[in-house]
Amino acid sequence: MPISYIAGFTVKPLEVSAIGVVTFTNGMLDAESLPIPITPNQLECEAYGYTYNQVNGTCSAFRYNTNLNRTFSNIKNKTYGARNTTETGTNNTLIMGENNTARSFTRNNIITGSNNEISNEVNNVNVLGTKGQATADNSLVIGGNAGADNLGERQSIQLMYGVQTTGSGTVDSYLNNVTGSYFQIPDNTIMYFNAEIVAVRVGHTGEAPTGNLGDYASFIERGVVINKSGTLSINRERDAIKSSGTVTLWRPTAAVDGTNFVIDIRGAADVTIEWAANITFTQIKTGVTL
Repeated sequence: MPISYIAGFTVKPLEVSAIGVVTFTNGMLDAESLPIPITPNQLECEAYGYTYNQVNGTCSAFRYNTNLNRTFSNIKNKTYGARNTTETGTNNTLIMGENNTARSFTRNNIITGSNNEISNEVNNVNVLGTKGQATADNSLVIGGNAGADNLGERQSIQLMYGVQTTGSGTVDSYLNNVTGSYFQIPDNTIMYFNAEIVAVRVGHTGEAPTGNLGDYASFIERGVVINKSGTLSINRERDAIKSSGTVTLWRPTAAVDGTNFVIDIRGAADVTIEWAANITFTQIKTGVTL
């Protein structure tokens, strides 16, 4: 049954996963007219009667008990070391070290080190070091923490955004080129980001405009993004690196939308351009209310 907006809030619950994690929506739709899921902050989560986990930044409808009825068996996992955990639904995962955890319904992951964690339903990641936390598919995380630090307090995160443009308007690029998917900045966290971006012309629509296949441009977008109790702000700059051909209007711009980190892309009219962004974040999750 659809849930109505609570007075004073512009978001509401969208769905609850099999392990109890609640995603919200602000009413925005993706290219297929489906609601775009977002992660609520603590105030939004608790306003609707759910429980907010300050450690991993998730909103839960219920506490998932991995000791009950393991319908989904863990298969093809290898662990080397003491006190490593692979929760229900974890498959094809390798853990080397101590006190590491692969949360429920994760696949194809590697953890090397101590006290690291892969969040629920996160796949194809590599976590190294101490107290690193992976929250996005296809990411590389390096945790650089002391034993007394919080999970994910100091870490590096590397991931990819991508999109194809065919017009001159500004569009979003997406995490792993999956429509509607973004990297989310945790509450009370500051990140320096460095995005290495390349774009290449691969075609056109209608009558061929000026330029040629193989025209390319490259950029670096960098700056700082900070989440202060659910409110994001960004301070950024862009450098054009190298280009060839007719690329005058091509532009990437880092931005924020809700709790999402966004790379906005402007292409060119009637030109088909492929874009890829290799983004590295240097994170401090403060553990205090900013």
